[in-house]
Amino acid sequence: MSTPSSKRNTILFLVIAAGALAVDQLLKLLVVMLMEPGQSVTVIPGVLDITYSTNTGAAFGILKGSGQVLFLVALVVVVLTVAWFYYTRHQEGTWSFIALGMVIGGALGNLADRLLRGKVTDFLDLGWWPVFNFADVVIVTGVIIFVVGTALELMKE
Repeated sequence: MSTPSSKRNTILFLVIAAGALAVDQLLKLLVVMLMEPGQSVTVIPGVLDITYSTNTGAAFGILKGSGQVLFLVALVVVVLTVAWFYYTRHQEGTWSFIALGMVIGGALGNLADRLLRGKVTDFLDLGWWPVFNFADVVIVTGVIIFVVGTALELMKE
């Protein structure tokens, strides 16, 4: 049975996932259209550059050259997460819908890249960390929210 709270959480999940996907793809499109591969533009000296890079591996450049396997793994993760979301949407707190929306939106952003380009476009360059993208940021942030929220829920019990 659907409650107003579960409907609100479902809408929240969908809006966050779609928003993360849209922002990710828009930023990547701008990088691809306006920059040459390898080109770097300093945004905040010593802190942040926009560097056009591509990645056939996983987040932050690990597992390079494993694109097809990573595509399938990511697709399975998305499907399982959506299934979990569907079956537990009446039980979880709003924080979990925010977190899962972020993870799914980011995962779909990188999946779209793999499907459309055969590789992921990365552009956020801190200088001391592998170049990454908005989808990676959203995924990691969503996982952190989910872990912290779960820990807080367990501490209440």
